[in-house]
Amino acid sequence: MLYSKVTPEAKRRAFREGLASGELQRFPGAYNALTAKLIQRKGFEGVYASGGVLANDLGLPDIGLTTLSEVAGRTATYARATDLPVLVDGDTGFGEPLNVARTIQALEDAGVAGTHIEDQINPKRCGHLDGKSVVDQGTAVNRIRAAVEARRDPNFVILARTDIRSVEGLDAAIDRAKALIDAGADGIFPEALRDIGEFEAFRAAIDAPLLANITEFGKSELFTNQQLTDLGYNIVIYPVSLQRLALGAAERGLDAIVNEGSLRSQVEFMQTRADLYDLVDYPAYSEFDSSVFNFDVERDNYH
Repeated sequence: MLYSKVTPEAKRRAFREGLASGELQRFPGAYNALTAKLIQRKGFEGVYASGGVLANDLGLPDIGLTTLSEVAGRTATYARATDLPVLVDGDTGFGEPLNVARTIQALEDAGVAGTHIEDQINPKRCGHLDGKSVVDQGTAVNRIRAAVEARRDPNFVILARTDIRSVEGLDAAIDRAKALIDAGADGIFPEALRDIGEFEAFRAAIDAPLLANITEFGKSELFTNQQLTDLGYNIVIYPVSLQRLALGAAERGLDAIVNEGSLRSQVEFMQTRADLYDLVDYPAYSEFDSSVFNFDVERDNYH
């Protein structure tokens, strides 16, 4: 009832243990607290909070327009809704070293389990778009050092994302990843690797946890969980997938109203009222206060 009873500290320990387990950690991207609960129900290891999803949910493009307070406030609702660790897209840290330090502590206070900080310039852009620019290596290293120094909970996971592959090539990405690990990063998020050969080369070169970003309509192949396990990657995110699925369904529903005059053709694809009430755990509220939930819900497609 209400919020997760698992403490942020316990979730962070679980995240670290998962990264070291040898099992692929699957983190689908939530777009609200309810989808975070659904991800837990389906048996995943964690929840991802994409900066692109958070921006899009505000009606904005993913170009660095969201603020730290918006990201921390929104992802806090994810973290308190689920027992799973939540990994948050920290963009560029919302500025330079002092801003990065504040970002880490604000996200710790939000109850999430970890974040990744990237090496794009401000304002950043989506990692799978062309025309990106990255900061020099010294600036990238200083961001990660600031993040690590600011961390108060040693189990809070700090990953370093590098976008340099699309700008200077794979060798430059590997060199930068090594420098970011030396700066204290717990693992590397190599953005926009192209094919299985690049994923293999990166794994062979970097002795640290690696994150694979599996996003539709991007630069990378849509590898399966088994392929990523065989490649030796530790965590996979599906950052925008649930939002895309939801918006696709919403568009089909609106089209049905326009073209058919009702939503009858779409009802079979909807979550039922009974399933929704079960997901938000109405019965637990009833146990606390019987006046809250004192009715029966029929379990069929029309409720």
